Amino acid sequence: MSVGVIQFPGSNCDQDALHAFTRGMDVEARMIWHKDDHLGDLDVVVIPGGFSYGDYLRCGAIARFSPIMRAVSEFAERGGVVLGICNGFQILCEASLLPGALIWNNCLEYRCVTPTLAVQDSTPVFNPESIGSRIQLPIGHGEGNFRIDGEGLASLEANRQVLLRYCDAEGRLTPDANPNGSIENIAGIRNKRGNVFGMMPHPDRAFEPYHPSMDGLKILRAILDTASTTTTAVS
Repeated sequence: MSVGVIQFPGSNCDQDALHAFTRGMDVEARMIWHKDDHLGDLDVVVIPGGFSYGDYLRCGAIARFSPIMRAVSEFAERGGVVLGICNGFQILCEASLLPGALIWNNCLEYRCVTPTLAVQDSTPVFNPESIGSRIQLPIGHGEGNFRIDGEGLASLEANRQVLLRYCDAEGRLTPDANPNGSIENIAGIRNKRGNVFGMMPHPDRAFEPYHPSMDGLKILRAILDTASTTTTAVS
């Protein structure tokens, strides 16, 4: 299994993502510079968190035009598995690889907390049975408020494209459990095909014993298991 982590100017979680796969999952992983125009032979592409290009225009709005994103789009079109974490989720939405958009948190503040997340029954490997009904992953973002129109939301729900929802300790989807105002408490989604994943919570910050939890390993395992069943070294 081979993983590539895209590195943009301003990325600050690229090393975290690399470390999560190499140390946490014991798989081969390498950095890919944003100006490269090819990925090489990979099973998974990770677009990490951070502040690509400083987020000076709009989160992910500049990064989506980097040369490597054309290769990422082609990789996804061929069935390659893509994971966007935080800013990576924002970039995937800006690049139209995932529906919807991420806007300012409804509190208009940067939120850095470790919410409880309800795992949704989304795919054969991304579901409560394989990951657990509730997990805890850190968030750290100012623009994590997921928005989508009514038709798009209905499509997400009908196709079971929601991965995670913010919830309380008992699993209830209450407004108080929602740290950013995301519609229907949505914290992560996938595309219809089931090979492009995006989430605001950080599995790369939840895999070491000193982290808030080690639940990130369950998410990363689900991503690798998806890759092992959908593609073999898409180049």
